[in-house]
Amino acid sequence: MGLTSSAFCFGNNLMWLHKRKHPHLERLLDTAKSVDLDRSSKIVILSDLHMGNGGRLDEFRRNAKLIKSILERYYRPQKYSLVLNGDIEELLKFPIASIENQWHDFYDLFQSFEQNGFFWKTYGNHDAPLLEEKNYRFSSSLVESLKFHYGDKTLLLFHGHQASVFMWETFPVISRAVILFLRYIAKPIGIKNFSVAYNSRRRFAVEKSIYEFSNREKIVSIIGHTHRPLFESLSKVDFLNYKIEELCRIYPSAEGDKLTAIEEEMEALKIELEACHKQGKKIGLRSGLYHNLTIPSLFNSGCTIGKRGITALEIEGNSIRLVCWYNGKQSPKFSGDHDNLPTELGSTGFSRIVLNEDSLDYVFSRLHLLA
Repeated sequence: MGLTSSAFCFGNNLMWLHKRKHPHLERLLDTAKSVDLDRSSKIVILSDLHMGNGGRLDEFRRNAKLIKSILERYYRPQKYSLVLNGDIEELLKFPIASIENQWHDFYDLFQSFEQNGFFWKTYGNHDAPLLEEKNYRFSSSLVESLKFHYGDKTLLLFHGHQASVFMWETFPVISRAVILFLRYIAKPIGIKNFSVAYNSRRRFAVEKSIYEFSNREKIVSIIGHTHRPLFESLSKVDFLNYKIEELCRIYPSAEGDKLTAIEEEMEALKIELEACHKQGKKIGLRSGLYHNLTIPSLFNSGCTIGKRGITALEIEGNSIRLVCWYNGKQSPKFSGDHDNLPTELGSTGFSRIVLNEDSLDYVFSRLHLLA
């Protein structure tokens, strides 16, 4: 892919990540709830809903109608099972009673997916206090990690904060102080959701740690936490670079209309890549790749509090895909690998587009050969 090793240099102060083991991740793999998949399995994975009390600081409110529509009118009728992969309730800012009272219809909707096969819910750093709630409605469905068995291969689902040294060694000590600060200081003055996941440097460190662990164990990890979608360990910037190089390779042999189409697609990709880099100067852009030869061991479903829509991961039989759902009047800002056109969901005004898709057999073959 023509990528230099300097693009992935962390700096001396993070080199220890290459050598350290991952005891928390190893524990997740050993203790995960096991679920068998087969060619008829259909699963949708959502993470980071951050459900609040319905007020102006509830970031879930922005896309609540969209999420309800796709669950009720697309995934449930098509017999998908449901996994909510952490940070579903925003318990650092809102008490659970106010969330359940505001979004009680969603709780009924989530549980209805048990009829299609199963409903599981992992917990993240923002909803870990659920473990102390004796009367929590989904206590029987709440786990820290899930282990999907695809033949003799493994997909491990967990929120992702477990890879953060800060979360495991510091956060438990100060969690009550954090809750008090967010609920009684940050919330009243209008500070929105904050997490170390949003910090570019820590986000990259978390992803890299999970990537290394997954390659060592030769498993696929599916996470949330960082709020950015990843498919086969590729971030948006990496994906755009990959597409540009792919077009450069096929351009010499193209003719006629195909030649023109490649040139037009190339210009669009260059504009999108430039926009990413401009944004990256503000947020400290880092590549999502963690190795010169990318191994497809890390996937991230993204989040559901985006301004332009939501992303989700789907597993259907032998296929895994990253999809975007959005208001039909808005165009998603992520180029897809298969140039799929969006499809509308009835008369809801919402549309779905497949951003990337591959077979699990290919993913695990590449993982086996490269890791």
